[in-house]
Amino acid sequence: MSTRTMARIHRASTEHTDWCVRDHTCGIDTHRGRPITIAPDTGGRAIVTRVRAGDRDYAEITMRVPLHRTDSLAGKQLNALLWHLRSLLAAVAALRPGTLTGRTARRAIDSRRGA
Repeated sequence: MSTRTMARIHRASTEHTDWCVRDHTCGIDTHRGRPITIAPDTGGRAIVTRVRAGDRDYAEITMRVPLHRTDSLAGKQLNALLWHLRSLLAAVAALRPGTLTGRTARRAIDSRRGA
């Protein structure tokens, strides 16, 4: 009796794009551009990478934001960060015609409290 220990995964491959880096960061069905790093003098940092997964393009964003040591001030900073990220996502989505039609707005974490 033989037992298969690994599942076979079949993915449709996608062609490289003009902007992907064509190295080990590209997978079978995912292509990645060169990361762009933004590091202002505030001590934080953001890295933006263009990604194509299947037939959709995405902006992958990784951020590091320094927070205050006091919990109450750090909470206010996180609240401001969530507020501005929500505004940013809405502004970017509004640039694409038809993306917001028929969708209901989602609330941010802890937005029920009005904090």
